[in-house]
Parts: sequence; structure tokens; C-alpha cells
Amino acid sequence: MVNPHMYYLNKVMSSLFLDTSVPGEERTNFKSIRSVTDFWKFMEGPLLEGLYWDSWYNNQQLYNLKNSSRIYYENILLGVPRVRQLKVRNNTCKVYSSFQSLMSECYGKYTSANEDLSNFGLQINTEWRYSTSNTNSPWHWGFLGVYRNGGYIFTLSKSKSETKNKFIDLRLNSWITRGTRVIFIDFSLYNANVNLFCIIRLVAEFPATGGILTSWQFYSVKLLRYVSYYDYFIASCEITFCIFLFVFTTQEVKKIKEFKSAYFKSIWNWLELLLLLLCFVAVSFNTYYNVQIFLLLGQLLKSTEKYSDFYFLACWHIYYNNMIAITIFFAWIKIFKFISFNKTMSQLSSTLSRCIKDIVGFAIMFFIIFFAYAQLGFLVFGSQVDDFSTFQNSIFAQFRIVLGDFNFAGIQQANPILGPIYFITFIFFVFFVLLNMFLAIINDTYSEVKADYSIGRRPDFELGKMIKQSYKNVLEKFRLKKAQKDEDKKTSKGSGDLAEQARREGFDENEIQKAEQMKKWKERLEKKYYSMEIQDDYQPVTQEEFRELFLYAVELEKELHYINLKLNQVVRKVSAL
Repeated sequence: MVNPHMYYLNKVMSSLFLDTSVPGEERTNFKSIRSVTDFWKFMEGPLLEGLYWDSWYNNQQLYNLKNSSRIYYENILLGVPRVRQLKVRNNTCKVYSSFQSLMSECYGKYTSANEDLSNFGLQINTEWRYSTSNTNSPWHWGFLGVYRNGGYIFTLSKSKSETKNKFIDLRLNSWITRGTRVIFIDFSLYNANVNLFCIIRLVAEFPATGGILTSWQFYSVKLLRYVSYYDYFIASCEITFCIFLFVFTTQEVKKIKEFKSAYFKSIWNWLELLLLLLCFVAVSFNTYYNVQIFLLLGQLLKSTEKYSDFYFLACWHIYYNNMIAITIFFAWIKIFKFISFNKTMSQLSSTLSRCIKDIVGFAIMFFIIFFAYAQLGFLVFGSQVDDFSTFQNSIFAQFRIVLGDFNFAGIQQANPILGPIYFITFIFFVFFVLLNMFLAIINDTYSEVKADYSIGRRPDFELGKMIKQSYKNVLEKFRLKKAQKDEDKKTSKGSGDLAEQARREGFDENEIQKAEQMKKWKERLEKKYYSMEIQDDYQPVTQEEFRELFLYAVELEKELHYINLKLNQVVRKVSAL
């Protein structure tokens, strides 16, 4: 789903549209835009030059000319770019009474309820009139809000001069107003050399506080899925995957019917169900994604004079790719189930299973202190330090501090007194105390597990048992070894012969039944508590098992008392002689 060409294509496009500076102002590019003036300079400069490469003959050196022409020839612009603006209405926030004489307008932050749907400005073209969305593209999640589709839209021309005149006209007539909250620049490219579509979205958000925050999205996706022989091989693998998915689902359904509630007591069974669920979701995403490509791709490629909205297909490709990534992650985790025969891995799993209760208790204490420091950092430094600007950023900043990545100078500058106190106490309590306590819990439990292994206790080697059982089945099939059922019958027949022999020797039925019961108890208890292959280090004892242990101990005590009486009688007879 991902190949290195995607990264290189994204890198080329980002360097062209993000890092190219405004002519005469080397420090002004899309990343450094902070005002409306800088935004229009970018629109009329680097954006225009990147989209219409032929102008590079006049104002760039030969080296840059070769680079631009190479980018142009390697990547084809699909359709025409589109610029879209979303605004908020006036009086969407409340002005305090003392300032109403000074301020007559108030534009709040962007929400769907505050969005301005009325026409404005010249009201002659689509860029001045609100247009509803006619696409299925998802809403955009930006730094300052979640933005809907639609808005005030205009598409660029294929002529550079017409597009430049359009930008100048919009700038002179104040297309960007105080109510503007976000502007999207969308266009798509296709690189036939690597069969990749690059869907680009440049975003400029206008906070209610003023200024501009820029962000961008570069999605390199493979919409034409099956072209080369390798692509058809991938298609065959996908079909095989669906077949295996059906088989494994059938097996799990049979297991659930057979074991019922006992099936859900194993963590590995829950992992199996999670994997099956993720696989079905991935197959559903892939099916829907391919259907949409079949329905939309041809139409999008035909409309060369209009904006081609590939963003919808790109988003679904990303969703599908993310689902595949999560599924493969849990599939790798499942490998732990099959490598439990390895001593090191079994020690690891035993250590984690034994200390899970201690870790949960420690985690509660750790996160209480951790969140307390996060709240402290957000309240003290949130208005001045970017790492603590939100509570979420404060949490991630503290994780970075634990890993050694921190900005102590910024903290100290924000608050010269509380800054060093916060930093020193956080390092002491979290880094030196709590983390070392966590390591001590793991180390102590690992020492116990290792000690158990040294005296011969071993986990239940599931894969080893499976291999042994398969080996025995092969031997039984080729009649090189007697079947287990025959051996069980022989054993039961032998025990029956012993009972008959005991009756002939004069033992009554009660004694024979007690002996058989004690033999069953002994075999069952030894199998559970004295076997070298036990499933857990600590075996829970149920009430029924405790009762059997108690009765077994009572019977042993009776037998011991009976033997002592017999021994005393023999001793008295010997002493009388």
C-alpha cells in the first residue's frame, strides 16, 4: 500500500509549493505567512509560478528553470485548481458594554452555527456568492476548528495571466474580510512514471485573534490499482486473504459454539475476534473504495476545464491504509501466541501476567501525579509556551521531558520562579522515583519467574504440544504406534482385572471403591499440581478441588492410622516372642 515513491513525490511537491520564496523576499513562503499581505504575495508569486511553470523563463536562474520544467513534465495537473473560503457572520460574539462605543463589529471563531451564508462584496461571480457543496469529501479538521464543505469558491483559469488578474481583482476588492476564517487551495497532479496521484491541499486559517496559521496535506495515492503484473499478484493475494478470512471465521464460530462462555476467558481468543473484525472492516473499506474509483475516476479525468475533486478518493485511500496498518500490527502481536515454546518469550509473558495487578496499581498513582503536573504546566505556561498551549500539548510535552527532549529556557522565561520549581520537582518525582519504581516492579517479578524456571517449573508450551500431537497422529496413522484410545482401554481393562483380583483375595466392595476413588483423586490432582508442564505459575483452587484435596488427605490419614495399628500389632507379637 505504501512505497518509497510516495515519499519522494510528496517531498518534491512540498519543496515546490511550501519552500519556494516570494521573489525579492527570501524569507517569505507559505510556511511563514502571517498576514493577509503575505498571503496575497504567495498567491501571486510562488503559487502562480508553481502552477504555471512557463513564467520561470523570465525570473529564475537556469538551474531553477531546469528543475521547474522537470517537475512540470513529470507531473500533469489534473483539471484546474480551486480556492475556497469560509466566513463567519458579524455579531457572532458579544462585545462588553464598556467597549460597544468603540467596536461595532464582532466576529467569533468558526463553527457551523456561526458560518456566514450570505453574499458579499461585488456579488457578481461565484467567489462572492455562497455555494453549497456538491461533493462527498469529509470535513476538514484544522488547528482551530472543523470546517464544512462549500463556501465562497472560484476556480483558476488555465491561463496564467487570467489567474493573476483574478488574484489582483480579489485583493483590490477585499475578498478576504474580517469574517474570513479559512481559505483552502486544492489541486491534483498525476505522475505517470510511478502511477501515483498527488492530491494537494494548502490551508490558511485566520484565527479570531488575528494573524494566519498555515497547514498543508500532500496525499500520494495509487488510484489505478491494477496495472502491472505485480499489481495482479497483489490482487491474487487479496483474494486469498478473503478466502482465509472466511475459513478462520468459520473456525472461530465453531469454537464459540463448542466452548460457549469458556471461549471468552482467553485473551488470545479476544485477539482473534478483534483481528477478524478489523479484517472485515478492511475488506469493506477496500470494496467501497474500489467501487468509488470505478464510478468517479473516469468522470474526474474528463472534466479538464473544471476542478477535479480527488480529495474524496484520497481520504478513503488513507482510511483504508490506516485500517490495514492497524490490522497488520495486531497480526504481528498474535505471533506471541505461537512462540510461547521459546524460554525467553515465555518468561516475558509470565512476568507480565504475574505483575499486571501491581502495574495497574502503579499506573493509577503515576497518572494522578502526571496529570497534576500537566495541569500545573498548562495553567502556568499555557499562554506563553507552545508546548503547554493546550492541556493535550502539556501531556505530550511531559512525555518528551521524560525522554530528555525539553525546552527549559522557554519554561524559565515564562515564569522565572515556578518554571524551575516545576521542572526540578517533575524530574525528581516522575523520572527518578516513579519510573524507577516501575522498573523495580518488573525486575522483582522477573526474578521470581526466573527462580521458578530454575527449579523446573515451565509454562504450557502450546506449540510444542501441537507439534508432539501432530507427530503422534502421523505415527498412529502409519500404524507405527498404538492409538491413545487403545492404550486407555488397556489401562481400564488392567484396572478392572486388579479389582477382580482384589475381590478374589477377600477385599469387600467398599474397600475396592475407596481405593479406586483415591486412585482417581491422585491422578487428577497430580496432573494439575505436580505436572512439570503447567499453564500458570499460580494455579487457582476451586471449592470442589479443595473438597477433593481435603477428602484425599482424610483418606490418607485413615490409611496411615490403619498402617500404624498393623505395625503396632506386629511389633507386640515380635516382642512377645
